[in-house]
Amino acid sequence: MRCFSVPLATAALALSAAAFAHSESDSLVSFEGAIAVDPLTASNGVDALNVVRGVNPGGRAWTIRRFSATVSRDGLVSARAGGLLLSSGDVIGTRAGIAQVAVTLFCGPADNTATAFSSAPAAFDTAGNFHLSGALTQDGVNRAVLPATCDNPALLVRAVGASGTPGAWLAAGIPDTDRRD
Repeated sequence: MRCFSVPLATAALALSAAAFAHSESDSLVSFEGAIAVDPLTASNGVDALNVVRGVNPGGRAWTIRRFSATVSRDGLVSARAGGLLLSSGDVIGTRAGIAQVAVTLFCGPADNTATAFSSAPAAFDTAGNFHLSGALTQDGVNRAVLPATCDNPALLVRAVGASGTPGAWLAAGIPDTDRRD
C-alpha cells in the first residue's frame, strides 16, 4: 500500500497552475494555424515572387495541417507543426529533402524593415512534423532582447540548408488575436 500525501499533491497542483498562469502572462505573441507558401502572388495582374518581410518563398507550393507557436517576452519560442509538405509537382506529399526548419519572428512595419528574431534549427521529419523550443536570436549567438510589444507580428517557418541558417519561407503562422496575452 502506498502512502499518499494530500498536502504534497495540493502543493504540486498549485505550483503547476502557477507555472501555467505565469507562462500565459509572459506571452508576447502567439500563433494558431498557419498559411503555407504559394511561391507566386498576383501583383497588378502579373505573377510575382511571394516575398514576405524580405524573405523569398520556397520554390513550390506547400500545405500545412496544424501549427501553433508562442513567443514569450523573455525571447523564448515554442512552435509545433504537423503535415508541412509540398502540395505540387512530382515531389507532392514530401518535404523534398529539407531536414531542418527554423522560425523567424518579425516585429514592426509590414515590409523588409521589420526587426527579425530567429530560432535555432529543429529536426523536420518526413511526415512534415517538427517541434522546436529555445531562445530567439538576432545574431545567431546571443539571446535576443525582444521589444515590449510586437507590432504587425509575422512568424515564418523557414527551411534550413547546409549552412545552418534559415532560408526560404514555407509557412506563416496566423496571429492568435483571440488569446488574451
